[in-house]
Amino acid sequence: MDMDINIREIENKDYTSIGAIWREALGFLSTADEIVVETFEKMKEDSRYRTFVADVNGTVVGFVTTVKTLAIDHPNGYMKVNGLAVLSEFQHCGIGKKLMEHVEKLAREQNVSMIGLASGFQRTGAHEFYEHLGYEKSSFWFRKRM
Repeated sequence: MDMDINIREIENKDYTSIGAIWREALGFLSTADEIVVETFEKMKEDSRYRTFVADVNGTVVGFVTTVKTLAIDHPNGYMKVNGLAVLSEFQHCGIGKKLMEHVEKLAREQNVSMIGLASGFQRTGAHEFYEHLGYEKSSFWFRKRM
């Protein structure tokens, strides 16, 4: 498959495509497009959040969304990947890698000390992908719904 992969900032017209990717690639089937639009509109107002899409021949096939945050042991901040997904038919084509390379470039430009992310226990293929890119398993992530 001949692909022209363009990594670019999200645009309003991309919201529903990202919603579809979120549901298909990550399995969050109950996430409505209205929630996706509302969330991205909030994120657009806060410069700590960045979202990039992978556009292949005019179609959004993947995305990564990040937030820069502070921690005592990372006074320059660190970049947290809040979501990375690529449509299944476009996986294993280098798109996820290009998205993560874009995040790493942004992290270097912003002089942050680390990139972190969480990945569900069941997503073993994603774990292999992240390890292949040089990411280390370092902790469990805990959550409590409110």
